[in-house]
Amino acid sequence: MRARRSAEGHTPLYAMTLEQARAEDLASIRAAGGTPEPVASVDDLEIPGPGGPLPVRVYRPAAAGPLPALVYFFGGGWTLGTIDTADGICRALTNAAGCATVAVGYRLAPEHKFPAAVHDCLAGLRWAAAAPGIDPDRVAVGGDSAGGNLAAAVTLLARDAGPRIAHQLLVYPNTEHGADTPSVRAGVDPLLFNRTSVDWYWNHYLADPADGADPLASPLRAPDLSGLPPATVITAEYDPLRDEGEAYAARLAEAGVPVTLRRFDGMIHGFFAMSGQLDQGREAVGWAADRLRAALAAGPAA
Repeated sequence: MRARRSAEGHTPLYAMTLEQARAEDLASIRAAGGTPEPVASVDDLEIPGPGGPLPVRVYRPAAAGPLPALVYFFGGGWTLGTIDTADGICRALTNAAGCATVAVGYRLAPEHKFPAAVHDCLAGLRWAAAAPGIDPDRVAVGGDSAGGNLAAAVTLLARDAGPRIAHQLLVYPNTEHGADTPSVRAGVDPLLFNRTSVDWYWNHYLADPADGADPLASPLRAPDLSGLPPATVITAEYDPLRDEGEAYAARLAEAGVPVTLRRFDGMIHGFFAMSGQLDQGREAVGWAADRLRAALAAGPAA
């Protein structure tokens, strides 16, 4: 991957204009994701959101309802990405986990700063839990990178205000603003997602650096993680976010939350969306789907 980017004269997203970065991010994900899988049905809808109409895309497998569901939040540092960004992932998870998948088109920064995306994602979860054909007792949340951060934040809100969540899938999530971990300090390669990338996204997302102390921005700073849904956490060896994702998994376990953590050695940030180029990307999506299938068959934890 690094060699390919070097040969292509790779320009970091943070060195582009926002418009250029958004276009390049989507194009690169589509190229790396391979051919999208067909699913039984795909519906693009608009639902009421806290900032106006909120786009969602609903994927359904060839199975009878009521269906379990995954509410999925795309990655992109809260700044890049659309529902299309996660299209390949959502199709693969829908088929392999045997669930409906609802992708939520939350508002992006810097046009809409924290916590706009968090509240959009909660609205998407609440809509999905009440949607026709969905089993409200078997709804999970998930996301990659910033989407994993948003999934973790939504579980904190839903713990007290509902709806009940059966499982959380966190793929290399951001969990702490200003993290100064060994993996962050090692992330200096300009050809890869690096510590400059991390800072660039956070600076777009937060209106004030002090907002980074809020657990809805930095779930690792939440004083109490007890009572949250069981979790699957995926990290990558060569990812600046590796250590904070693994620290969050450890905090969940310490709080009594069932959690399974898996680090994919040799992998970089973003590999979960690279099934068309990386065998371990396909393996990770398949493993995540197996975890979801088992969790959603069991329903919410008591």
